[in-house]
Amino acid sequence: MTLLITVIAALITTVVWYTKPHARKLRVGSLALMYWGASLMWLVDAVVEYAELRAEYFTPAAADMLNDAFLGICVSALGVVIWLVMVLLKDPDGVVRTALGKKAE
Repeated sequence: MTLLITVIAALITTVVWYTKPHARKLRVGSLALMYWGASLMWLVDAVVEYAELRAEYFTPAAADMLNDAFLGICVSALGVVIWLVMVLLKDPDGVVRTALGKKAE
């Protein structure tokens, strides 16, 4: 489930980055790279786990699937939080700078 969730997130962010010109300015490509990196990590984890468990890998318990889904959602949310911090620090449209400038006056 973690692999599936991160691959879906990576595909969605890649499509958004590719189709929306403003998304490039907001560094959506960085978010896509984070998700693709997480997907690669979970793919390696799945291959190693399959090498250890063989056929049992394809019959996980419901609790394990729920834990994996929760982990995948948490990883995706953490990626969004890191991306938001990056966007706020970069401030491509100058929104934060303008808001802070108005408060200082």
